Amino acid sequence: MSMARLAWAYLAARPLLTALHVVLLALGVATLVFLVLFTSQTQDRLERDAKGIDLVVGAKGSPLQLILSSVYHVDIPTGNIALKDAEVVSRHPLVALTVPLALGDSVKGFRIVGTEASFLGLYGARLARGKPFADEMEAVLGAEVARRAGLDVGARFTGSHGLAAGSASGHGEHPFTVTGVLAPTGTAVDRLVLTPLESVWHVHEGHGGGGEREVTALLVKYRSPVAAMQLPRFVNASTALQAASPAYEGARLMSLVGAGVETMRVFAMVLMASAAISVFIALTSALEERRYDLALLRTLGARPSNLVALVVVEGMTLGVAGAILGLALGHGAAEALGRFFEASGRWPVTGMAWESSEAWLLFGVLALGAATCLIPAVLAYRRDPASMLLKR
Repeated sequence: MSMARLAWAYLAARPLLTALHVVLLALGVATLVFLVLFTSQTQDRLERDAKGIDLVVGAKGSPLQLILSSVYHVDIPTGNIALKDAEVVSRHPLVALTVPLALGDSVKGFRIVGTEASFLGLYGARLARGKPFADEMEAVLGAEVARRAGLDVGARFTGSHGLAAGSASGHGEHPFTVTGVLAPTGTAVDRLVLTPLESVWHVHEGHGGGGEREVTALLVKYRSPVAAMQLPRFVNASTALQAASPAYEGARLMSLVGAGVETMRVFAMVLMASAAISVFIALTSALEERRYDLALLRTLGARPSNLVALVVVEGMTLGVAGAILGLALGHGAAEALGRFFEASGRWPVTGMAWESSEAWLLFGVLALGAATCLIPAVLAYRRDPASMLLKR
């Protein structure tokens, strides 16, 4: 019988203990894999959604809320600002481009965003079919909106007041017409309904008569690096508006999330360490329990290296089984979370992805398994068959 088959026989003889070792290690690996997938995809999504936007200008309030509502579209706005105040920022010599946003309504849980055609250029969005919006009450749909809302070019729909799905109050007297559908971008644009600013004003103010025009926020691109120091100070100190940096607030958001992530990472490491200690104790104890078996193997011609191989195969089998099960559980948990997020209209996360850091994680798990086998393997190598038979 080969050492591998013998090791498998020893593991099969203790099914509950073997399962405990594998499950402990798998839970630790699964937690780390899940954290790797979640944090990397979240960080990537934050960067993609904010790419090309240097500054966001809006109403006074929480800077993070302003970024979440105007860049990532996952929070309510801090309020509206007068169009004339926004134009002061747009005319500033340090500003290369401003893109206004008007928020407030939704359709089937997806936000209706009043904006300009230049908004699509910020994200490199292109049409999959149809044409861009041009006139009042025309709309272009993000790819996810078209798919989940069942709307396409030529369809008509009405918005609901508010940004939550199922809002009771609607604007049935002001229907929109879909003129185009965007190709998937992997950004927040996929979840938006885009229309001219005039559409939002028309729905809320009539056909343009009376009242001061308002927007929710301005997305700003700098003309030069100097603007990063001077423009936010100008907006915050010299106007009634607020300036917030997507890069800074995105990093702050990740730091807030990072506290929970770090706690889960420590928990995963404790699980893996517990599994390693458990396997070490089990392998060491097994040497004592099987001393007559090992002595018999030696008398039948097995070399010390064969006993080492037996211990290593047994320990590494547990490590590999735990790593494979942990990978499956981690990716499965990420996929389940992603489908939950997709159903609730939040950021998608997928388990059908592979991060390069997972390879290092697997290498670390296997190294931990090898280290766990080291001392028991040395003990097996140095055991004298006569002493094992005589020992009581």
